[in-house]
Amino acid sequence: MVDRDLHMNSLEAFAQTMDELADHPIIKISGVVVEVSNAQVRVKGLSSFVKLGDCVSFSNIGSDNKLGEVVRIDPQGITVKTFDTTLLIGLGERVYKVGALKLYPHQKWKGRVINALGKPIDDLGPLPKGECNMKLDSAPPEPLRRNRIGKPLKSGVRIVDLFTPLCAGQRVGIFAGSGIGKTTLLGMFVKSTAFDTVVIALVGERGREVRDFLEDALGANRAHAVTIVATGDESAAIRRLTPKTATCVAEYFRDKGDQVLLIVDSITRYAHAARDVALSSGESAVARGYPPSVFSDLPKLLERVGPGQNGFGSITGVFSVLVDGDDHNDPVADAIRGTLDGHIVLDRAIADQGRFPAVNILKSVSRLARNAWTPEQEKLVSTLRNLIARYEDTRDLRLMGGYQEGVDAELDQAIVLVPKIYDAMLQTTQSNPSQDVFRELAQVFQGK
Repeated sequence: MVDRDLHMNSLEAFAQTMDELADHPIIKISGVVVEVSNAQVRVKGLSSFVKLGDCVSFSNIGSDNKLGEVVRIDPQGITVKTFDTTLLIGLGERVYKVGALKLYPHQKWKGRVINALGKPIDDLGPLPKGECNMKLDSAPPEPLRRNRIGKPLKSGVRIVDLFTPLCAGQRVGIFAGSGIGKTTLLGMFVKSTAFDTVVIALVGERGREVRDFLEDALGANRAHAVTIVATGDESAAIRRLTPKTATCVAEYFRDKGDQVLLIVDSITRYAHAARDVALSSGESAVARGYPPSVFSDLPKLLERVGPGQNGFGSITGVFSVLVDGDDHNDPVADAIRGTLDGHIVLDRAIADQGRFPAVNILKSVSRLARNAWTPEQEKLVSTLRNLIARYEDTRDLRLMGGYQEGVDAELDQAIVLVPKIYDAMLQTTQSNPSQDVFRELAQVFQGK
């Protein structure tokens, strides 16, 4: 019995020593490819030396385009999701442990365009390397050490600043179907002067739209922005990594004391990529094809956004949510809605009328709006919402000729004022950002 215990202790000590050696920069621990498919690669010999989320390399020089992420570990081997979909891998090839991905952000990353692995793609030379490394999967600040949200921000978008105002550190979602103007609205947020730094994650975006966004939406503000890009043709592992990279960069600038705007377009494509990775690892689908881990990954990512600890800045998050088939009860949209601090709903019917941004005022809400309004402003906005509700509820009645002027004083007022409100809220990416939406609305009512 004593000999057996000594044998077990020796094995444990050996395993611990090998695990420490595996992280040594000179010593390389490797395994062998035993199975290759379109979805995954199986590797034998690394199960005892890697953890979930670690990276492995299919090259002994650690080339960035030959990396993969460990998504499953079992006694027989590990399952790897490659970052490059065109990577040619054969049976018997050696696979080397790399470890967890880390970034070294720097102040001079502003104005640059990088990929999910933190490598430049803008032909402006190498990125400067910061002094400290940051994990892509860092934990959010402790709840009781975070600053409270209270400072109102001006987004420069009139309809947002009036009906769903934002505060520093707030997380808000833009919910819409395809082609209604999500990206255009995000481009308006970028022009806000309330932020020191803007970090943008373009997840699964069309390749042709990346340059349009950089040159049109960002424009002169590009010097204050760090853009992380993963186009739709890239692997699910890369698309899943992109928002994490963007959040990591935003955390760096937050810890430097900056007010950071983090834009993710779109968080739904992140969920789609996370679903692909989870299914490849053997998870079972539970809700419209989504495995359980997707619904645990979303709050882990979103909770990293928000106010920082005392003495630090904050990250204000704006996440576009693509609702499939305009179904706002889609599992991803429903899960995200409960985690965010507000939601802005874009309506296809409003877009069809040519009113942009196509925000449905009655379905949009900011849970922190009272921190941004004065009591008088809150009363005014409540009155405007009531007028808009009466105007929209009686639309069919008025179209059928059932409305008579003078019968309902409130409805008479709604018919006069609501079209003026709608006209005042019209805005494009070429428009100047709003400075004081309440003053601008008053001027409209006064006919100025």
